[in-house]
Amino acid sequence: MLRARITVWVISAALLAAQTGTVWSQSATKGQSQAFPTKPIRIVTSGAGGGTDFASRMIAQGLTENLNQQIVVDNRASGVIPGDIVHKAAPDGYTLLLATGILWLLPFLQDKVPYDPVKDFAPVTLAVSSPNILTVTPSLPVKSVKELIAYAKARPGALNYAITSQGGGAHLAAELFMVTSSVNMVRIPYKSGGTAVTELIAGQVHLYFVSAGSVVPHLKSGRLRGLAVTGAKPSAIFPELPTVAATLPGYELETIYGVFAPARTPDEIINKLQREIVRAINKPEIKDKLLNTSVEPIGSTPAALAALRKSEMVRMGKIIKDAGIRAE
Repeated sequence: MLRARITVWVISAALLAAQTGTVWSQSATKGQSQAFPTKPIRIVTSGAGGGTDFASRMIAQGLTENLNQQIVVDNRASGVIPGDIVHKAAPDGYTLLLATGILWLLPFLQDKVPYDPVKDFAPVTLAVSSPNILTVTPSLPVKSVKELIAYAKARPGALNYAITSQGGGAHLAAELFMVTSSVNMVRIPYKSGGTAVTELIAGQVHLYFVSAGSVVPHLKSGRLRGLAVTGAKPSAIFPELPTVAATLPGYELETIYGVFAPARTPDEIINKLQREIVRAINKPEIKDKLLNTSVEPIGSTPAALAALRKSEMVRMGKIIKDAGIRAE
């Protein structure tokens, strides 16, 4: 009987110790999350001067003010490098990734991507987005998406479109357009967006699914003609332009900028970062800078970004596979 009582006491003590340890661990994690951040935060993104760089710096400016900590933008070469750095970082909220949809589409475009776009990253927020504009050279005798489709169908393979990278936004937007409209066009690669726009103005290329900020002055001057925006809904920045989806239901492809943390980052830290990023991009001075460069603040929940990642991997993954697109 005495031995049985001792055994029960030992087991009870062990259970109590385990429970106490769990409570202490949870309390410690909660305490760390409440204190977060206590040192600078790094946002890893693609090369300087691009859309991801601009979005990162706008977020960094607002977060620095909100959190009273320095936010450092770490520019790295495009491709797998930013994601590779972040997925290997400690899951403590101090290393973040700002990336476009290429983060989860790269495994469809090339072999040996060193991370899993779902398992290795915790979504924080879809911070901002920028619509692409279906833009045509003024010499092309079309003034709507409907007219463009009719013109292209009457001349199979006669029209061409500009891209600047295999599997990039302009390329995927054009491939999606051809699939949904059943037209055939020829791809013309350029080394830079600036050259592509210049050639579009000159009429050397017929159309370009171009990021809005690159062509606004040319649209206003009449040197280029915008037919529609590529988002599912009309853009607040370009209210005069219809959507491609108004003519081709289901068409949607815009440039999105999502913020991610390494997998296993505590939910408390993820939620705090999400709240502060949303607050940052809606500061009047930052929001104005974003809108003036054709970038719209979004600030989604982590769950919404996760759902978008999942659906786009299915939808655009199929487009990439069917078209046989491979990254250069």
